[in-house]
Amino acid sequence: MNAQFEGKSVIITGAGKGIGRACAVVMAKRGASVVAMARTKSDLDSLRQETGCRSIIVDLMDNTAARAAMKEVGTCDFLINCAGTNVLETILDMTDAGYEAVMGINLRAALICAQEFARARVQAGGGGAILNVTSIAGHRGFGEHLCYAASKAGLEGATRVMAKELGAYGIRVNAVAPTVTMTELAAAAWSDPAKKDPMMVRHPIGRFAEVDEVAKSIVMLLSDDAPMVTGAVLPVDGGFLAV
Repeated sequence: MNAQFEGKSVIITGAGKGIGRACAVVMAKRGASVVAMARTKSDLDSLRQETGCRSIIVDLMDNTAARAAMKEVGTCDFLINCAGTNVLETILDMTDAGYEAVMGINLRAALICAQEFARARVQAGGGGAILNVTSIAGHRGFGEHLCYAASKAGLEGATRVMAKELGAYGIRVNAVAPTVTMTELAAAAWSDPAKKDPMMVRHPIGRFAEVDEVAKSIVMLLSDDAPMVTGAVLPVDGGFLAV
């Protein structure tokens, strides 16, 4: 067992599925105490059986509930903001409900969780790290990803601000921007070959990402192997943004 995070604790939002779940599994295997947050009880129950994590059922669209959940957890060493959603709408089709859902989960909830985490860390004397999961959609214009792109680009901007403001307290803040990652959300968004194939040819590695590959990059940025890395956005994209 790799015990690099022995004695450390991590809060993971969106831990029930996809990248968040993969992060929970990897962090637990490497010795961390995991606090998993998600909306679906069955997802958290199965994750708890697999990893021994502590689980909190919370709808992060509810600002009050999000703050209460973070306060319930208290002080941890790391926060992985992984909760995310998407509503496929163009600029001509955008609805108020779609905007609120995507921006509420992907951006506002992430900032609320980061704020509560940082306040607890500062009160405890500082240190620790925040990792925000963004997307290459914040860097390139993908059809029907209007609000999603705005939310992810916004979170990257916020990551840089947080790194500046929290650096004095020894808190590092970074982001990873994955390419299409084989989650349930991505499978729905990229199932059409007419949409998938043009994207695939722009990946030098020749494939989309797997959830555990993104999780391992996240773990690297949280670890002691990246002590001077803060305010960075790391593409985990098989070279997509390089070409």
